[in-house]
Amino acid sequence: MRLPFIATIALALTSCTVEPEPIRYGEDACHHCKMTLVDKKFGAELVTRKGKIYKFDDVNCMLSFYNLGEVATDEFSHKLVVDFTKPAKLIEADKAFYLKSPKIQTPMISQIAAFENEQDMKAAKEELSGIYLVWGELVTQFK
Repeated sequence: MRLPFIATIALALTSCTVEPEPIRYGEDACHHCKMTLVDKKFGAELVTRKGKIYKFDDVNCMLSFYNLGEVATDEFSHKLVVDFTKPAKLIEADKAFYLKSPKIQTPMISQIAAFENEQDMKAAKEELSGIYLVWGELVTQFK
């Protein structure tokens, strides 16, 4: 008698997990500017605790939406950006390393690329020049 109840509760809890989903380049549209996401070196995704997913073609579109306050920032369970060196791979935005350079051609002219590790960012910085930014600096740049 107890086993079906426990199984039902366990199923309900596992079905409530909130996970990001891969960006479907050529199909998904940016929530902010409405352009189709096409460049696999760029993109971003915000996922709320309730499972609503917002996709963006450039970090500046994501941060413009993030800073608007339409959704409270503490409501996001995932803040993700695409790793510049691993196209289409989503990484945690607040742990990423960012490079801003006029030589980085982004969809919405942010000139910002995200990297999962510092070594990749430093290698790109040698080639592209620019400045290194962390998440907090990036968020305030787009307020």
